[in-house]
Amino acid sequence: MILSIESSCDDSSIAITEIATKKLLYHKKISQEAEHSCYGGVVPELASRLHAVALPEILKETKPWFDKLKAVSVTNQPGLGVTLLEGIAMAKTLAAFQEIPLIPVHHLKGHIYSLFIEKETLFPLLVLLISGGHTQVIRVESFETMEILATSMDDSVGESFDKCAKMMGLGYPGGPLIERLALQGDENRFDLPVPLRNSPLIAFSLSGLKNAVRLVVERLGGYSEMTEQDKADLAASFQKAVKLHLLQKSKKIFAKEPIKDFAIVGGASANRYIRTAYEKLCAEFGKTMHVAPLEYCSDNAAMIGRYALDAYEKQAFIDPHEIDIISTKKQQAGMLL
Repeated sequence: MILSIESSCDDSSIAITEIATKKLLYHKKISQEAEHSCYGGVVPELASRLHAVALPEILKETKPWFDKLKAVSVTNQPGLGVTLLEGIAMAKTLAAFQEIPLIPVHHLKGHIYSLFIEKETLFPLLVLLISGGHTQVIRVESFETMEILATSMDDSVGESFDKCAKMMGLGYPGGPLIERLALQGDENRFDLPVPLRNSPLIAFSLSGLKNAVRLVVERLGGYSEMTEQDKADLAASFQKAVKLHLLQKSKKIFAKEPIKDFAIVGGASANRYIRTAYEKLCAEFGKTMHVAPLEYCSDNAAMIGRYALDAYEKQAFIDPHEIDIISTKKQQAGMLL
């Protein structure tokens, strides 16, 4: 069995996965949303301290499997440095204590493997990854070969949802709040710009749209002066603009890529409005759409463990003394390999 640890941001999570059957034997996640909500976003130092408490508590529950562990896997990039270090420290200790190999896991590859929890892999695959830190389209040929076809020039989808929710005084995390509020809104009330609409670039950019939302909030007198209908209409209009932006750039990729299987992964992939839009796009281009179960869309150790199964088979281990977090500059470049 493989024990996996995820601590890249504000979710403390540990999983136990059986190598032979790919069965997820144990999985637990402790969210820190309540502790960070009053700040309107994740506070790295607070997140690190909370991981230091939560991870050992979860680990205690996995002791019955310790004698059968063949490896330990842990997220080591990308993410918040101080939170990644909590998971890495635990993984290094376990690997040394149990005298078993250590497997480093790229967080974004983990999201791709969320599609395959308790399943066989499906390659080749086109993947739209939309999370709190990244917006990318990736061509996945195999475990070893992944190529980024398009990435964000600034804010990610998840980040823009969080920031716009904060502007409207909705709270944190913003994605689910905006999605729920948008159900009662008129998505055509506010004529928000669709980013890069007239640009030939196959890339994503949401900073301009985020600023347009800010201007609407200011024009309405600030979030304290906005009515609930104002907020619902703005949430719906913003969500529509994000959808149109993602679809416009994805259409250009779909037109060139012959791969028939397409997937959406990452925390923001839980958005049903965006999922529905992509189901229609896939039908238009004759592609089959895949999504991870909702409970595995956000950060979790189960997806880290599923990636680790393939890594274990290929003996993609690392010396515990050499594992480290990857620099912020490289993280922002969205390096997958």
